[in-house]
Amino acid sequence: MLSNPFLFTLLRILPAPLASWLGGWLSANIARRSMKLRDQRARTNLGILRPDVSEAAREAMLTSRWFNLGRTMAELTNIDRLIEKNHITVEDAQGYQQVLAGPGPMIALAVHLGNWDLLAAHIKASTDRPGLGVYDPPQNPGQAAMLKRARSSYMGEAITGDGAARGILKHLTTKDRATLYILLDERRDRQVWFPRFGRDLPPSGNLSVALRLARKVGAKFLPFYMVRTEGPNFRVHWHPPLDPAALTDDQIMDQVDAFLGKACIDHADQWLALHDMDLTT
Repeated sequence: MLSNPFLFTLLRILPAPLASWLGGWLSANIARRSMKLRDQRARTNLGILRPDVSEAAREAMLTSRWFNLGRTMAELTNIDRLIEKNHITVEDAQGYQQVLAGPGPMIALAVHLGNWDLLAAHIKASTDRPGLGVYDPPQNPGQAAMLKRARSSYMGEAITGDGAARGILKHLTTKDRATLYILLDERRDRQVWFPRFGRDLPPSGNLSVALRLARKVGAKFLPFYMVRTEGPNFRVHWHPPLDPAALTDDQIMDQVDAFLGKACIDHADQWLALHDMDLTT
């Protein structure tokens, strides 16, 4: 969707709610038909994660999921407008602002739920903390260029590739009250190493990096996520900050996993990784 210049421009011109709906419709009715393997993988994983849900209800969740994916891609062209026009509510907004106004560096931990790019833009717009996002660009050069173009309007500073670790450390140690936004559920070899889903897994990937960084710079963790409520409207849920000075790595991982892992199950119809992993192995 983002690699098509005409469609990208059209979605930017249209009113944000209409662009969001169009992206969802295209995803559910066109893209889904050409991605049967991903659709089946998501169906199998959903059956494992949500055995409490009937087969008919799971099919409805899968359709809703394709709509969410398409809406999310389309909304990349309009994130600045979604932020400006109050499409986001926050659970305990006053407490959330008090956390953001606190001292010291902070590492915001999230997963690919709802619209994760909008979540990055939201935290940037909600605080005067200097923010830095970490992302892994698509392998397709056209998609990577369009994604960079879309994100430039709202993400501000973002980092990837060689030298990222040094840049992140410099950001957290040289800027007052710096914030790092990092997604934990990266996929490797058709697996996710976070959430654990009851598996006996050590900290790995981005979570392992976050734990080391936090202890090195004295940062606290803010686990949070965003879910779509209806159309281009969202709600942010957050967990009280976790202080590595008072908790072990295992305690932090248990609390982050319980909070974000539960969210991935409860809102599996909005979780990106559902079609990228194989929970049968």
